[in-house]
Amino acid sequence: MSGLTYAARASTEDGMNAVLTSLAKAIGQLGDRVVARLLVKTALLTLLVFLVLGTGAYAGLAALFAKTGLAQAGLAGAVAAVILTGLAFWFLFRVVALAVLQFFADEVIVAVEEKHYPHAAKNAHNLPFSRDLRNALSGIGRALGYNALAAPFALALIFTAIGPAAVFLIVNAVLLGRELTDMAWLRHCSDQPEANPVPAMQRLMLGGVIAAIMLVPLVNFIAPILGAAAGTHLAHRSIGSRITHSERATIEA
Repeated sequence: MSGLTYAARASTEDGMNAVLTSLAKAIGQLGDRVVARLLVKTALLTLLVFLVLGTGAYAGLAALFAKTGLAQAGLAGAVAAVILTGLAFWFLFRVVALAVLQFFADEVIVAVEEKHYPHAAKNAHNLPFSRDLRNALSGIGRALGYNALAAPFALALIFTAIGPAAVFLIVNAVLLGRELTDMAWLRHCSDQPEANPVPAMQRLMLGGVIAAIMLVPLVNFIAPILGAAAGTHLAHRSIGSRITHSERATIEA
């Protein structure tokens, strides 16, 4: 096996260890009062959004069925409406959960930083509301856009066992990996930030784990908070590594 292959394998293993360590730390903090309160708050708000959207979606489908004559289908039509609404929610859950998390992300990050990175917490700067809102809308837009682009490929694989789920899992792994690490990184970079320092492989691994958790009913409500906390650990790991390399270069110079 070539040196390049060994290096790639070592990099992958290091990335996997970093992600697993970050997730373990995030899970360990779920019982903290602040994090637990945020977990309940985000879960209830996400559920409320889904109830509102669900009522509207069901009413819209019922009106569509009535207009097209499908309302005469009786029980079959009602079942179809429920199934279509459920599929829409399964598709949109990640988008809604991410949108809700954006409004509480700073609270999650601050809780993690105050416990594990107190020095960094003192030097962090809160984003102005306008920039926070812009980042949130950009993230939601990317989530909707990428999932919409992936939908035709998922439909083409609908007759396979796991094709659609695999397509959405990959797409959302990329999206979530970026969003969950950006949340912490943006609190510590300048007004004109450099690229997210967390290695792409680590972001993909974290995003894949969180996207997979989001597929599990009930447990999926934990996923956004867990992902934001783990993403904070990965961001600080990369920031610390970057500072170490910079200090080493200064000493060598």
